[in-house]
Amino acid sequence: MANTTQAQPARGRLKTPSDLGDNAVKDISAALNGLLADSFALYFKTKNFHWHVSGPHFRDYHLMLDEQAAQILAGTDDIAERARKIGGATLKSINQVAAMTRVKPNEAGYVEPADMLAELMEDNKAYVAALREVHDLCDEHGDVATASMIEVWIDNAERRVWFLFETLRPALSGGH
Repeated sequence: MANTTQAQPARGRLKTPSDLGDNAVKDISAALNGLLADSFALYFKTKNFHWHVSGPHFRDYHLMLDEQAAQILAGTDDIAERARKIGGATLKSINQVAAMTRVKPNEAGYVEPADMLAELMEDNKAYVAALREVHDLCDEHGDVATASMIEVWIDNAERRVWFLFETLRPALSGGH
């Protein structure tokens, strides 16, 4: 006797039941995959700068970038699992990440520490804007759970922007 489950297309076998409509699942999971690609690219770029930062503030920058990279990486599982929970698929390879990300790589042999921080600040600001767009999409489709998760991701990314911004500000003579 043939196994009928095996004969089903793979997409049908992985489709998690959801009360969201097919268009909502398609649109939201595609948007989540874009965020996932950006997250992996932002993680790798942050780690790149973490590994290659130098200068008198090395320790502070090195530790801050490591903390930020860990936060970004920790969010990737939540993004991917949310796409699966609503019945969508997730990215399956680094090739998909490279093809989909909006984060521009920096493969320079040397980058000034302030330039690293400024570039990551702009990348995180762009990530916040992308998160807000996906939040709006979730609102359109009535997906309050994904929208709620995105609000936390926005707060995390805004914190990274804030830390990078404050780290880049010149110190005043009063120490403030």
